[in-house]
Amino acid sequence: MAHSDSLAAVLVSFYTLQYPTTSPAFPDSFHHSTYYNVGPLDICMVISLIAVMAILRDALRLGFFEPLARWKLHRDLAWKLKLRTKAAHQNGTNVASNGVTNGNGHIANGNGAPSGKSNGVANGHAKVSAVSGPSTKELRQLNRSVLRFAEQGWSVVYYTIQWGFGLYVHYNLPTRVLDPIDIWREYPHIPIAGPVKFYYLTQNAFYLHQILILNAEARRKDHYQMMCHHVITVILILASYFTHFTRVGCVIMVLMDCCDIFLPLAKMIRYLGLSQFACDCVFGLFLVSWLITRHFLFSIIIWSTIFVGPLYVEFKWDWEGGYYVTQHAYTGFWVMLLFLEVIQIIWFGMICRVAYRVITGSGAADTRSDDENEPGKED
Repeated sequence: MAHSDSLAAVLVSFYTLQYPTTSPAFPDSFHHSTYYNVGPLDICMVISLIAVMAILRDALRLGFFEPLARWKLHRDLAWKLKLRTKAAHQNGTNVASNGVTNGNGHIANGNGAPSGKSNGVANGHAKVSAVSGPSTKELRQLNRSVLRFAEQGWSVVYYTIQWGFGLYVHYNLPTRVLDPIDIWREYPHIPIAGPVKFYYLTQNAFYLHQILILNAEARRKDHYQMMCHHVITVILILASYFTHFTRVGCVIMVLMDCCDIFLPLAKMIRYLGLSQFACDCVFGLFLVSWLITRHFLFSIIIWSTIFVGPLYVEFKWDWEGGYYVTQHAYTGFWVMLLFLEVIQIIWFGMICRVAYRVITGSGAADTRSDDENEPGKED
C-alpha cells in the first residue's frame, strides 16, 4: 500500500506543481497565488512539459504551418509556370512566324519556305515542352521552404506566448531592469509564487527540447554556437532555480525572449515569398530589439550581477535557511553570463552583415542558420 501511494505521488508530480507551502506573511508579489518550495520532483514536470512541447510542435507543424505553406507555395509555383508557359507559347509563335516569313522571302531559291517554317515551328514547340512542369530544383526548394516555414512557425508561437507570460511575471515582481537592485534584496527568494515556478519550469523544458531538436535536425552553420548557448542557458536556469536566484533569472529570460519573436517571423515572410519590404521591416524590428535587450539591458544585468549582487547576497551554505551559493559558485554564474554575451556579440556581427544587405538593397537573409550541406544558400 505504501509503495502504491509513493508511486501515485510520483505520477502526480508529472502534471502538478510540487512542494506547495505556506505563503509568506507579507508577500511583495503575487498576493493571491499559491507559493511553492523547489525540489528534485520538479524535474518530473519538466519532462512532461518537454513531451507536451514536442506534441504541440508537431501538431502545429504538420496540421497548420506545413499545409499553409504548401498551399501558398504550390499556388505561386503554378502561377509562375503558367506565365512561363504563356511566354514560351508566345516565343514559339513568334519564331514560327519568323520562319514562315523567311521562307517566303527566299521562295525563288526553292529552299526558304520549307526550311524557315520547319525550323520556326520546331523551335517554338521545343520551348513549350521545356516548361511543361516544375523542375526538380524548384520542387526541392519548395519542400525546403515548407519545412523551414513550419519550424519557424513554432518559434513564433512559443516566444510570443512565453514573452507575454514573462511580462506578466515581471510586472508582478518588484524588479526593475534599469535599476535592478530589488533582484538581490531579501535573498534567498524562497518560497516562490506559482506563476514564477511554472515560468521557470516551462523555460527550462523549452531549452532542453531545443537541444534535442538541434541534434535531431540537419546541422547548420551556427550549430556549435547554438548548442553552447542552449547548454549554458539550461545550466543557468537550473542553477538559479535551485539556489533561489529566480528574480534575476526572470528578468534575463523576459529580455531574451523579446527579439526571438521577430527573427523567425521575418524568416516566415521570406519563405512564403511575401513582400521583401515587409521582411526587411520585421528584420529591422528584430535588429533594434536585439541591440536594446541583448546588449544594452542585458549588460546592465551583468554589471549588477558582478558588482551589486555581492552587496546584498550572503555567501554561505545553509540548507535550513535556503542559502546554497558560495563565492566561487556565484562567480561561475556571472562568468557564464559573460560567455553568453560573447556568443551574442558574435551573432550580432552576423546580424550586421544582414543589415548591410538590406541597406544595399539585397534584402534580409539570416546568415547565422544556413545549412552546412548547402553552401551558398541562405536560410
